[in-house]
Amino acid sequence: MKIQKLLSFSALILLTLSFGCSKESGQHTFSLADSTFMLDDKPFQIISGEIHYPRVPREAWRDRMKMAKAMGLNTIGTYVFWNLHEPEKGKFDFSGNNDIAEFVKIAKQEGLWVILRPSPYVCAEWEFGGYPYWLQNEKGLQVRSREKQYLAEYKKYIQEIGKQLAPLQINHGGNILMVQVENEYGSYGADKVYLEMNRKMFVDAGFDGLLYTCDPEKDIVKGHLKGLMPAINGQDNPVKVKQAIKGLNEGKGPFFIAEWYPAWFDWWGTAHHKVPAAQYTGKLDTVLAAGISINMYMFHGGSTRGFMNGANFRDTIPFEPQISSYDYDAPLDEAGNATDKFMKFREVIAKHLPKGEALPAVPEAKPSTALKEIVFDKQIDVFEYRGKGRSNSDPLTFEDMNQAYGYMIYKTNVNGGKKAELKIDGLRDYGIVFIDGERKGTLDRRLGEEKLLLDIPAGVHTLEIFVENMGRINFGPNLLKNKKGIIGEVSFAGHVLKSWTMYSLPFDRVETLKLKGSKLSGNVPTLKSGSFDVVNPTDTYLDFRKWGKGVVWVNGHNLGKYWSIGPQQTIYLPAEWQKKGRNEVVVLELNKPENNILTSLSQPILDDLQEKK
Repeated sequence: MKIQKLLSFSALILLTLSFGCSKESGQHTFSLADSTFMLDDKPFQIISGEIHYPRVPREAWRDRMKMAKAMGLNTIGTYVFWNLHEPEKGKFDFSGNNDIAEFVKIAKQEGLWVILRPSPYVCAEWEFGGYPYWLQNEKGLQVRSREKQYLAEYKKYIQEIGKQLAPLQINHGGNILMVQVENEYGSYGADKVYLEMNRKMFVDAGFDGLLYTCDPEKDIVKGHLKGLMPAINGQDNPVKVKQAIKGLNEGKGPFFIAEWYPAWFDWWGTAHHKVPAAQYTGKLDTVLAAGISINMYMFHGGSTRGFMNGANFRDTIPFEPQISSYDYDAPLDEAGNATDKFMKFREVIAKHLPKGEALPAVPEAKPSTALKEIVFDKQIDVFEYRGKGRSNSDPLTFEDMNQAYGYMIYKTNVNGGKKAELKIDGLRDYGIVFIDGERKGTLDRRLGEEKLLLDIPAGVHTLEIFVENMGRINFGPNLLKNKKGIIGEVSFAGHVLKSWTMYSLPFDRVETLKLKGSKLSGNVPTLKSGSFDVVNPTDTYLDFRKWGKGVVWVNGHNLGKYWSIGPQQTIYLPAEWQKKGRNEVVVLELNKPENNILTSLSQPILDDLQEKK
């Protein structure tokens, strides 16, 4: 084989096995040849799977990596999420589940290489595509552009990421093989000057190893920067993969499918995406036989907890907020257990092992059980729970209130004596309307709802609108149209309403001391608390089929949202976030506050759709 080395790096890292890295020290090099990657001057085929550290409890990172090895992966890929690491401007967080450096180090200990994807924009069905909400408060700032404020904030972020992760590159003694610059930029723009600015910022932050770009086939020319390794997403025909990459890389490889999709993600109100392994095993076999490297998106999806789900929205499709489960019908299920797809893929990968190599045994599935029913004994409605409000002539957005996620109550007075329409110009994204504390109806952005017919008696009455942020758009041209709450005017009978008071309900934490009595205040969003006892913590799935819409916390961990429309009907509660003895549960229920009992199951329900589009 004629080898032309484009990049060559050496470092003291783990001794490399044919399918990964071991725990022994050794000297290594990583470079590019005409058609393959070269590890220690020998051809190396990357067989990678994507795992996102915030979607898996930190306590389970190592177990997931052992499963990756058992399926035959030698590498894992992960995005880095700006909005987790800089939730508020200038305040960085790399602790707990945000400890990305520890995630990479554990991969090294488990004999896995890492592909790092730290660009500020990640997509990933993640809130705002990974951007922190506060960027929208910088007047004139434009993401994914040469705009000066954006580049300034971007630079601060990538410098902090570099401090954490640049020392872990293979050329500095670590296990990070490659680092991705931007993310599917060709699907958004074609500014090569902007891409070059990205590259330079990465290098200045210490990412001086192998850099690459990735894009879908139709956008790969627009998204590639000359001098970086091109990679392709979503194409698994070996001929087409090689044609696309050779066209950008002087007729050479290596050939890398940066995102190979074994299934897809879900959003509320649409059927669960599930595809049999048989539809992929032949493709995987063909790709590996052709010597093409691959990163499976996702190998293990996990759960999108907190308020971190994103949403799709384009002119041709409605607003589509994604569900909390990121099961993705991936080889490893939401709880980290091997699926039929895992076993079938493992069989394919085993065929391509070097002679004499064998895969480790597959760890047994983790136990899961149903808990005893949970009875809630304390509650408070959100109108009692809320604190001091902020007044303004017009409605203020979440961003105006320096509120990242969660909910907000908008309050004003309205003159009655008529039956007319209440119109909200720009509801983001789900609203419940109250007159004098009495629930009158809901408005749902997904369904294009912005008007509600109200029959209000004569006199002055209190209007309150409870608004939920259901996730900022994470893909497409509307990234710059992502403010939340009520972003325009509210009118009744054609008269614009003024003199508003806004009450923030971010629920970044729940003040449980406020939950005291058990008396129900009416059909009002209500916080409820209860507990359950555990002798030996095991995985379980909280069953919300009889509930309405809301979010659940266990022992302070926000496990994500539920919604009766489906397809997801259960919330995964990992054993790692339970404790022996008493465990605290808090639920915010929007639509069925009368519910007072929560049950659980030993298996998830991800495909029970109660609403048809």
